[in-house]
Amino acid sequence: MKVVVVESPAKAKTINKYLGSGYEVLASFGHVRDLPAKDGSVRPDEDFAMSWEVDTASKKRIADIANALKGADGLILATDPDREGEAISWHVLDVLRQKKAIKKDTEVSRVLFNAITKDAVLAAMAKPRDIDMPLVDAYLARRALDYLVGFTLSPILWRKLPGSRSAGRVQSVALRLVSDREAEIEKFKADEYWSVEAKLAQSGKSFLARLFSVDGKKTDKLDIKTGENAAELKKLIESGQFNVSSVEKKPTKRNPYAPFTTSSLQQDASSRLGLSPNRTMQIAQRLYEDGLITYMRTDAVQMAPEGISMARSVIGKYYGEEYLPEKPRIYQTKAKNAQEAHEAIRPTDMFKRPEQLHLDADQAKLYGLIWRRTLASQMKSAEIDRTTVDIAVNVPGRSVELRAVGSVVTFPGFLALYGVEAKSDEETEDEDSRELPPLAVGDKPSLQAVDIEQHFTQPPSRYTEASLIKKMEELGIGRPSTYAATLTTLKDRDYVRLEGKALHPEDRGRIVTAFLESFFTRYVEYDFTANLEQQLDLISAGELEYKQVLRDFWKDFTAATTEIKDLRVSEVLDALNDLLASRIFPPKPDGGDPRLCPTCGTGQLSLKLGKFGAFIGCSNYPECRHTMQLSDAANGQSGEAAAGDGVLGTDPESGEDVHLKTGRFGPYVQLGDGKEPKRSSIPKGWDAGTMTLEAALKLLSLPREVGLHPETQLPISAGLGRYGPFILHDGKYANLPDVEEVFTVGLNRAVDLLAQKAAGGFKRGGAAVAAIQTFEHDAGPITVRAGRYGPYVNQGKINATIPKDIAPEAVTVEQAMQWIAARAEATGTKVKKAPAKKAAAKKPAAKKTTTTKAAATKAAAKDGTEKPAAKKAAPKKAAAKKTVSDEDVPF
Repeated sequence: MKVVVVESPAKAKTINKYLGSGYEVLASFGHVRDLPAKDGSVRPDEDFAMSWEVDTASKKRIADIANALKGADGLILATDPDREGEAISWHVLDVLRQKKAIKKDTEVSRVLFNAITKDAVLAAMAKPRDIDMPLVDAYLARRALDYLVGFTLSPILWRKLPGSRSAGRVQSVALRLVSDREAEIEKFKADEYWSVEAKLAQSGKSFLARLFSVDGKKTDKLDIKTGENAAELKKLIESGQFNVSSVEKKPTKRNPYAPFTTSSLQQDASSRLGLSPNRTMQIAQRLYEDGLITYMRTDAVQMAPEGISMARSVIGKYYGEEYLPEKPRIYQTKAKNAQEAHEAIRPTDMFKRPEQLHLDADQAKLYGLIWRRTLASQMKSAEIDRTTVDIAVNVPGRSVELRAVGSVVTFPGFLALYGVEAKSDEETEDEDSRELPPLAVGDKPSLQAVDIEQHFTQPPSRYTEASLIKKMEELGIGRPSTYAATLTTLKDRDYVRLEGKALHPEDRGRIVTAFLESFFTRYVEYDFTANLEQQLDLISAGELEYKQVLRDFWKDFTAATTEIKDLRVSEVLDALNDLLASRIFPPKPDGGDPRLCPTCGTGQLSLKLGKFGAFIGCSNYPECRHTMQLSDAANGQSGEAAAGDGVLGTDPESGEDVHLKTGRFGPYVQLGDGKEPKRSSIPKGWDAGTMTLEAALKLLSLPREVGLHPETQLPISAGLGRYGPFILHDGKYANLPDVEEVFTVGLNRAVDLLAQKAAGGFKRGGAAVAAIQTFEHDAGPITVRAGRYGPYVNQGKINATIPKDIAPEAVTVEQAMQWIAARAEATGTKVKKAPAKKAAAKKPAAKKTTTTKAAATKAAAKDGTEKPAAKKAAPKKAAAKKTVSDEDVPF
């Protein structure tokens, strides 16, 4: 018998069926060990020795593999066919050798398969090899570099820039791309221009022609600067006669796209399907494990010969021979390292059409995208006739020419299956997409109208997740398999936010980028990061020694970090003030000092650092407490009070003025001007510009006492917090659904909300969450519950998240069983069946015996004749500790 190690339990189950009884296939569940997140895990002083740690869950899996090897005569490492997969195999083998679980005569081999199909798996088993150590070395180098950069830069950030989260070798460069684009947008100055377009008609069909030249000079897009100039040209055209002076027809071809790589799949899934890169990879992983697509982490665009042959057969069957080119299309990969140039992402069986498979909505969409792209890559080019028509406008003493451009698809080719991506509203009006009537030299089309329109040049577009991935790939930053994780990290760190599809840098992200550009310029340069990636590729090709790369990098990196460690925070702030001056201190329209404090009139505004990040404050603090957010400063409010700031009126009780102000956390109201005046933030949904004295006094009256709880006689209060309106009792909070209710909630309503929170809220080690639904099942009851991380279904020790688009009240038993089975498979947990009826009948007697024995022991202990059985009680205690709330761990 031979033991086969793969990464996921889903793959293990499928592959075991293909291999038969002579093999036992076990899952490692990905990496079995990692570098501990603490200093000393990578030790440069010991020639970059690394300390690896096996986590608790992995220890059990390694033990299972070791036990299976006791009676085995071979170990086959069949993890994924990439750098990470090679590293996992190396880790598994190394740990097993340390445990002395591998005998001297045990044969160890490594196999690769690019798809989980019977043919692919059996073919791989016939071609075993050793672990590719250059690939492992490249993994070790990447892991060490990421660790050293992160664990060296991040502590510096925490000390010099409070509120910052982390820095990373690839993460920080990706953040710089987003921040630099935002800076371009802020510096952009729009230019006015006008377009002149004539609506003409020929043979009863209308078409459009734009102004092309005046008096022999071609009119470029930005040449017509004013409305007056455009109006003059309009009159000139309206006074002329029209004559077609030339017609040029040019047949063109549009070639199909190459099959998907990891990055192109993420880009198209984002732009065409609206899926985030992270979600795309999750779905692709499932499709791969189900044997529907080939491996989804790849730089390659070529397909295996059998894939090309299958694609051509499917095209011929479903679309006809006219869509097949004479010869198969061969694409060349862009990957420089042949060792990682796997096959492109494609369906394993292209005869399986998307509509024939029983997949969930997202899986069906992504599989359909891959299926269409793969087939389209082997179809004929689209054939398009592009027509350019020049029309002379006969005006006495002047020379004016119009041009009409249009195109017609004469043969759709691959576009019949995989059309071009939808264009923006502005691009949709592109003249190439227009269709022209039949026109010949000498034709005299008639004029229907002349339109002039004002335009302004547009700033560069913000990056989307798709376009950022494309840019990172162009620059050679990171690897396709890491793009999704990098974007997720930037969002999780609150360095960027996603609005619609556009990535906006947060102030925290802009500050971190400015800091790194000021003091670690080299390490956020695009060329430097790309060069490191090239060195990693050379390591994986066996052409470079990985420790030498680490030595060279560390020598320069430590020198740079040593310099910055001695800098005072004030020096850092001075540098950031200068670097970000154009953003946070923009020039005032009146030419005044943009850094003059608008509150005291004498202090200078400057970047300040607080517990929650950077903000703008006055140099006269604490006498002047003027503060504001960076975003407000960037909007031109740094040199004057924010819109709506001022005195709202006087509080009739205290006689103090009520102020409306804008601070670093947004607009707020303030009572008086004392050293520690009472303040209240303006809640979301309230317009600061329409704030009244009455509304401000209501906010300043919070928190308000609702009454005494009838059971505890302790007060219940209502207030506004960081996470919205709430009620508070004895240190326990319950959310209020609406801001207005914080002013009106009564005692009965408050007690009811607190009771609901107690019944359904998170209690570590406490009672189970109240069930929304309960289903009886042979293997034990299934319940639907509301958890800390969202609704979920539970059976025994298995919890499975309910998809966001399904209400917990609408869950069916079939759906619940499906989710629980999938979760059990993913975690390797077995669903225990309910005991037989006879065994169940014995339970009362057993319970009675146990109770009697416990009671006797307790009585004996009380009399001093026998000590309590502590050893027997311990297992019960441990079991109780293990059975915590269903919400204890997010899933």
